[in-house]
Amino acid sequence: MNEILFFGENEKPKLIKNEPDIITKSIQFQFENENENENEKQIKQISSENIQKVVAGAWNEAILTSKGNVFAKGENINSKNPKEFINISSLIEDPNDRIIEDIVSGAYSIYLLTSNQNVYGIGSNRRYQLCYDLGTYTETEKPILMIKNVSKIFSGIISSSVFLLSPNQELFGCGNNQFGQLGLGRTRKDIIPRLLQLQNIPKGKIIDIQSGLTHSIMMIENENQNPKRKLYSCGLYRYNGLGRNENAYEFTEIKSSLFENDDNILDFSVGNEHTLILTTKGKLISFGRNDYGQLGTGDTKHQSIPIQIELPKLRFNEDISNYHISCGFNNSFLYYSPISFFSNLEEDLIKLFERKEFCNVSFKTKNERNN
Repeated sequence: MNEILFFGENEKPKLIKNEPDIITKSIQFQFENENENENEKQIKQISSENIQKVVAGAWNEAILTSKGNVFAKGENINSKNPKEFINISSLIEDPNDRIIEDIVSGAYSIYLLTSNQNVYGIGSNRRYQLCYDLGTYTETEKPILMIKNVSKIFSGIISSSVFLLSPNQELFGCGNNQFGQLGLGRTRKDIIPRLLQLQNIPKGKIIDIQSGLTHSIMMIENENQNPKRKLYSCGLYRYNGLGRNENAYEFTEIKSSLFENDDNILDFSVGNEHTLILTTKGKLISFGRNDYGQLGTGDTKHQSIPIQIELPKLRFNEDISNYHISCGFNNSFLYYSPISFFSNLEEDLIKLFERKEFCNVSFKTKNERNN
C-alpha cells in the first residue's frame, strides 16, 4: 500500500505512485531487462537476507540487512571498483563488533552502530567527520572505531558533520562547523577534529537530528510540554533553512503559529538547505531554499519562515501516523508506509542507487514485524 508525493521541478506536490493493495512479501528486486549486470546480482543476493535499511549520501550508498551485515559502495568505500557493493561490516577488526544495529550516511562517509553500542566510520575524513585528525586518517576504506557507548548516530545526506548520542542523552559532535551547524557556539572553530560535548541542549528526549549543508535541526520530545515535540535549529540562515532570519550558533527553537498547542510534530526531514515538517493534524510545513521547487509551493521562491503547503487529497489521510517525509538534495517526498507491513518500494530503491538526490528509506518486512 503505497502513496508517494513528489516535490520538485517547480510543481506543487503530485502523486507519483498509488497502489491499493497491502504488500507483505519479502523484498525482491525487479529490473527492466533480463540481462542483469554484476551489481544487480549483488543487490538480489543482499535482498535474500531481508533488507532492514537503505541509506544514501552524496558519494555512497549502504544497505543494512536483518542479519546485521552492511553492504556499501562508493568511490571512497571501494576505490578499485566504486560500483560494487562490499560487506564493510566484515572489515571491522574486532569480530565481536561485526553485528550492526544501525547505519547512517553522511555526504562522504558512512557510520555504523554495532550491537555493542560502538560507532565505526568509513569513507572520507577530510572535514574531520570521522573524529580523527588528518595526520591519522584522510580517507579510509576500512571501518575505524570512532567512539564507544553510543545509542544513536545523526548526520545528513549532504553533511560532513556528525552527532553522537550516549544512552544517558549526552550529545557529542565533530566535523564541519563552518556555518555553526554543530551548535557548539560562536567561539568554536570551523573544523572540529575531536568529539566535543554540546552544552545548553533544551531539556527533553532527543528524538532526531538532521544536518544539511549549512544547518542542523534537532527534534526534542518533552511529555510535560504542549506540544510535546519541538524543533530547534542552528547554523547559517542563508536560505532560511533555519526557520528564522538570523544565524544560530546554538540550537534555538523554531517558532511558528503553525505549531499549535493541540498539534504535534509527527515527522521532519532536512535536505540540502530546506526543511519539511509534518504534524499530527496533517499539516505539511516547509521553509528554506526552493530554487528547484523542493518546498512544494509550485514556484521557486525561497521561504524565510515556515509556511503550510496545499496537498492533494490523500487516500489514507485518516491514518496520518503512517505518513513520512524524506528530503533529498533538491527534492522532497511525502509517502505512506505503514510500519507493520513491507512497502513495495523496489523500483524506487533501484533508482536511489542511481540518483544521488534520492533520500534515505527504511522499512521492515512482515517477517521482521512478527519476530
